[in-house]
Amino acid sequence: NIVSYHEGSSPRFQPLLRSCRIERKPLHLTITYKNITITTNNNSFPHNSDVDARCREPLGLYKLLGESKLVCNNGLWSSKLPSCIPTTVLTNYTEDSPPTILVRLPSGSASSEPNGVLAVFPGSILHLECLFSRRVGSPEWSWTSKYRSYLTGWAIAPEERDWKYRLSIYYTKPQDSGVFTCATPKGLTNSLNVVITDAQCERIDGDTLKSKYKHLRVRTEGTKLGNSVHFHCPTGFRLNGTANLTCRANGKWSGSIPTCEPIHCPKIEPEDPRLILSPHNTTFGSRVFFSCPWGYRLTGVPGIECHLDSSWSAEVPVCTAVRCPPPKVPENGRLVEDENGGEYGVGSVVQFSCEVRHSLLGEGSIVCTDSGEWSQPPPTCRAHCDYPGEPANGRIIPLKFTYEPGDRLKVTCHPGFVTRLEAKPVCKPDGTWSQPIPECRNYRDV
Repeated sequence: NIVSYHEGSSPRFQPLLRSCRIERKPLHLTITYKNITITTNNNSFPHNSDVDARCREPLGLYKLLGESKLVCNNGLWSSKLPSCIPTTVLTNYTEDSPPTILVRLPSGSASSEPNGVLAVFPGSILHLECLFSRRVGSPEWSWTSKYRSYLTGWAIAPEERDWKYRLSIYYTKPQDSGVFTCATPKGLTNSLNVVITDAQCERIDGDTLKSKYKHLRVRTEGTKLGNSVHFHCPTGFRLNGTANLTCRANGKWSGSIPTCEPIHCPKIEPEDPRLILSPHNTTFGSRVFFSCPWGYRLTGVPGIECHLDSSWSAEVPVCTAVRCPPPKVPENGRLVEDENGGEYGVGSVVQFSCEVRHSLLGEGSIVCTDSGEWSQPPPTCRAHCDYPGEPANGRIIPLKFTYEPGDRLKVTCHPGFVTRLEAKPVCKPDGTWSQPIPECRNYRDV
């Protein structure tokens, strides 16, 4: 049901006269109410209101079937909604379609009115092009104006003469107003209602807008019928309303003057409570920089900027705890204490020690730094032989606290004492001596 009426839900507040509804707008049909184009479905209109209906622009591309003005009378429209059917330019110039009417205005100005009327300013030159295939036959123009006859015929230009049948009105006058109809040889027609009127609209310029419409920029073609006013906003502001207004036949502009509103991005509300934001605002071009407390690093971009489309340039980052990888335990070594539970955050300290007969080579303690790396590489445990002690009545060469694998010992005895010449203990890779330290004996006992 395309057209219906609306009844109040409560008898106490039941209106005396019911409103009318347009639940679904037919394809290619434009509905205008109080100078506003209706772009949605399921709209309600009060009793005694009227709406204008026309086919989508440009005029003449579709043919309107039905009434162009509907009036609401106690819940019922004065007629059913009209429909729009495609014309020849949309149907590949088939003979069974009404002809397209193309409007050309070499000089002067004109306006497409909400009710489908073509309003033309006096003194203009107007060409109405009936688009039809010449090889099929010639269409015919007719008009309701009795003021004068109009020149009709096929276009002369080679690229137009086979499909444009033209009617020309030179230096239009109010007496030229009327309905102009093009009919094909099969009798299919399309019409345009032309009104010649000397309409003037109130002047709109930058000086008159400065006080009330801050930041709004305006460019005006003029104030007569068909002239347009173009609006725009400076960078960082968004136009709220229509960018272009046209002077209509009723002497009023086609819409309200728009305003410029600052572009804002959404307020930043980080999910991570540790994230630190720099002072900022949310207008276009604003930048926000992020940082994290000690022991955490940013995962994401360090800063974002508000763009013209009201979006931030990137996602808000998060703070991730800095972790060092588990330290490598040296061979033949161990961690003295590890209270970190396998998680090594910034400031974590680990200590190493070596097994018996092994020496620590490197730092015995290392710290996890805020770069996620350890302060020093893990140490190694190198095997060594302990000092074996001095033999009685002799001494060993070399004399050290610890000996590295491969070191050899030489025993020298005090005067009057001797030892076996072949006895030279060697420090083995496992940290043990190859043989016991030889004794120094009294030479009398040898």
